[in-house]
Parts: sequence; structure tokens; C-alpha cells
Amino acid sequence: MVGASGDRRAAINTSTPRDRRIATRSSTSTVVHEVDDAALARLSAPRDDLVREERQEPDRFTLAHGPFEFWERTLRVEPLATDTAPGLHRVVETIEYRAAVGVWRPLFAWPLRRAVRHRRTPWWAPPDRLDARATTVISLLACIQVVDGYLGTVISQTITFAADEFNRSDTAQGVTLATVRLGIIVALAVVALADRRGRRRLLTATALLAVAVTALGALSPGLWFLGGTQLVSRGLTTGMGILIGVFAAEELPRGSRAYGVSVLALSAALGAGMAVWVLPVADIDPRAWRAVYLVPLLAVPGLVAVGRRLPESRRFTANTGDVSFSTRTEDNSDREARRRTEGRRLLLLAVTAFLLLVFAAPASQFQNDFLKDHRGFSASGITLFTLLTTTPAGIGVFLAGRAADTRGRRGVAALGLLGGTAFVVVGYHATGALMWGSTLAGSILGSLTVALGVYGPELFSTRNRARANGLVVTLGVAGSATGLLLVGMLSDRFGSYGPAFTVVAIGPVLAAVLVLGWFPETARVELETLNPSDANLSE
Repeated sequence: MVGASGDRRAAINTSTPRDRRIATRSSTSTVVHEVDDAALARLSAPRDDLVREERQEPDRFTLAHGPFEFWERTLRVEPLATDTAPGLHRVVETIEYRAAVGVWRPLFAWPLRRAVRHRRTPWWAPPDRLDARATTVISLLACIQVVDGYLGTVISQTITFAADEFNRSDTAQGVTLATVRLGIIVALAVVALADRRGRRRLLTATALLAVAVTALGALSPGLWFLGGTQLVSRGLTTGMGILIGVFAAEELPRGSRAYGVSVLALSAALGAGMAVWVLPVADIDPRAWRAVYLVPLLAVPGLVAVGRRLPESRRFTANTGDVSFSTRTEDNSDREARRRTEGRRLLLLAVTAFLLLVFAAPASQFQNDFLKDHRGFSASGITLFTLLTTTPAGIGVFLAGRAADTRGRRGVAALGLLGGTAFVVVGYHATGALMWGSTLAGSILGSLTVALGVYGPELFSTRNRARANGLVVTLGVAGSATGLLLVGMLSDRFGSYGPAFTVVAIGPVLAAVLVLGWFPETARVELETLNPSDANLSE
């Protein structure tokens, strides 16, 4: 048997310079086993769980497929057999590895260390095993998504404090928040370019510009200026979100697309939570809310670094050129049938987005004003309430992604629409412990609607994917603006948010009917099966 140190030297001597650099930065896990002949045979076989190995030598295994930049497992076997206990062996198993998760490596250090020591796939892993490229891409996209989540939250977190400084009413807040939604025009320009020019460079440039325009909000002389800068910034941020979702769908294997959406949703929630963490500065001074708009400038170096490492989407690369794949393979009747199919899908998704967001947007945007002016919360109290009632929703988001991939999208999404809406409405009527509990339940159940997020990238061909998702988001934004105006006016009229949310709750109820009755089931179906005009790629 070859010892672990000898194996390591052999691996380094036959690897590339890049492999050697990665190996020097890898983690090491050593496990000592006392086993019989049968268990030794299992240890001596290549793994096929979290990682698939290939045998290089009798007791040395390297990476064939898995979410690692580097992987090497070596065995050193010593006999322990005695006359009374024959066939026993002492095995020193040494695993060196480096996960392809980038800056998220410290977060995964402990659970990954446990996972590599056992020959089974951990519960938190995606349903389909990812390779190094897919893992790297989703990790980089998650970094951008954190920034996107922060940028998309600043106006909702600060609007009530800005309105106080500028002495404006609830209706003025609703009008401002609705006007900001006109930034969808900017988002449509971004996604139209993405279908022609590619995802990678446009995503990085959009993120950097969104940070810069958001920072201008700190200079606002009035609510009109804040709304104007946020109109542009939110348009860019919306474009970022669309591109991130499209990029992820084009890179992930068929059985893990919803899982990827849930991971990105958690990343966005982390970014949104960071905005909440900063919010208590608003208690210092009536103008201190402006600091929230400057914090994203700290992310600029990281965004530049991510942009340099992120590759272009492989499906975009495969489906673009002087002549598109669909033009080469489709006749006129096929092309017209594809357009009709995508048109029906576009209408279905857009109407559902409108119905959902006519409720969800004001439920999120007006929460701080509800807590501050109707329940007497301070900025610090709002932060505590938001963190305690929304942080547990991360569990729901993660489980929804796995369930949507393994059990199907429609049932998970419908449960989120109906259950989340019911509890949120109760929360806006309630006070005290009932308000806290209902908001928490609504947050957890509402997080299941993450299962809807994967439909947009799945149901359109690569050449139209970003643009179609932009149009879906456009009608969703129209729903947001409608809901914000309705809830703003109704809350001023009734003097309470509860009745206003009872009225707009009909939206997600109708959306659940559409999901259950008309949405296709896309779990574990290849994108090229859903969109036959695309170039067929092997996973």
C-alpha cells in the first residue's frame, strides 16, 4: 500500500501549476478507521455521493465530478488482525479538498468538513450534484445578489423617515413608491441588451451603476429627488435580479434550478437584512437615514472582483452567433408555434406576478410606516421586529427550493400564496403577541412562493429569456404600483392598514388559482426540453 504522503507528492508532481496552488490552500480531513475486509472494500472503492471520484492508484482517488476546485483522497492500510480477530485493518483516510464556493468558504467550513468525512450526500446539498463551474457561478451570483438585496430594500426601509424629514403624508409615500416602479423601463433596456450582448459584463456594469445612483439618494433635498434617484436605481436593481435568475438557470442542472433560486433568494434576504441592520442610525438624527444609501459603496471592490471571475453563461454562448440555432433548425410553422407557446407562457406568468405583487409590494413597503406610526415603534424597534419575524423565513426559502425540485413547483407555490397572505393580513389587523406571531407565520409561509421564481427563466428560449422575464417583471411592477397606490389611499381613508390589506389580498388568492390550474410542472425537466429551439447541451 502507498502511504498518504507518497500519494500527495505524486499528485503534486503530476498536476498543473494551478492545481498545485489550489492544493496548498486546501483543507485536510483525516479519519482513522478500524474495519473488517468488507468495510475496507467499501473504503477502497471510489466515492459517488457529494463527490464522484476516479481512481488514480490503488489507494489514491481524485476528483471526477463535484463542487470542488481540488479533491484528493488517500488511504494507508495497516493490518490489525489477531488470532482471535482475523481480517481487521487500521485505515488512515486523508482527504484534501478545496470547495469552489469562493468567499462563502468560511460559512461552509464546518458542514462541509462533516460531509466529506462520510460517504453520503448531506441534507443541505442540492438535489443534483453540482460541478466546480456551477458551484463557482452560483457562489459569485450570490455575492452580487447580496448587493442587489440591499439596494432593493433601502427605499422601503427609509421612506417613512424621509417623509418625516420632508413633512409628507402616507399618500405621498405611496405615490413616491409607485413612481419608483417606473424604473422598470430601465430594467427592460438592461435585459434587452443581455439577450444580444450577454449576461456577464452587463450584470457587473449594472451592479456598479446601481450602487452609484443609490448613493446619490443621500443628497436628496426632497422626496421628489429621492424618488427620482430610486427610479433609476431600482430599475437597474430589477435588471440585476432578472439577469441573476436567468444566469443561474442557464448554468444549473435540471434537478437543482429551484434550489439555486432559493439560495439566491437567501442571499438577497441577507442583503436586505444588512439594510435593516444599518437602519437604527435613523434614530440618531432626522437626517441620519441618508447613511443607509452610502453603505453600498463599500461593495464596489468586491463587485469588480466578482465581475472578473464570472464566466459568460454557457447556454448564452451556445445559442448565439451570426445565425441563431432556432433560425437554422425551425421552419416557419415551428417558429410561429414557438412564439404562440411563449406568448401564452408570458401572459400567464405576467398576470400571476401582477396579482401577487398587488399585495406583496405594499405589505413589504408599508410595514415600517405601520410599525412606526400605528404601533409606536422606534427605528431600533423596527429593526428588532423585522429581524425576528423575517429571519426564520430563510428556513422556508431553503426548504421550498428543495421541495420544488423534488416534489414539484405548483403545490409549494400555492401553499405560500394562500397561507402567507392570510397570516400577513391578520398581522396588519393585530397588536401585541398576535401581531408578532402572525407576521412571523406569514413570513415563513410566504417564503414558499420562491418556487414561482424559477418559472420565468425556465419557460423561454435562451434568445428571449432575459427579455421575456423583463416583461413579466414589468407587469409585476404594475401590480406593485397599483397595490401601493390602493393601500396608501385606503389606509389614509380608513385610518388603518388592516382594511386596505384585506381588499388587496384577493390578488394572491387568484394567483394561487392560476398556479394550480394552468401552470406546467417543470421540476427535473431540461431547459432544452421545455424550449426545443435551443441548442441541446449535455449537463
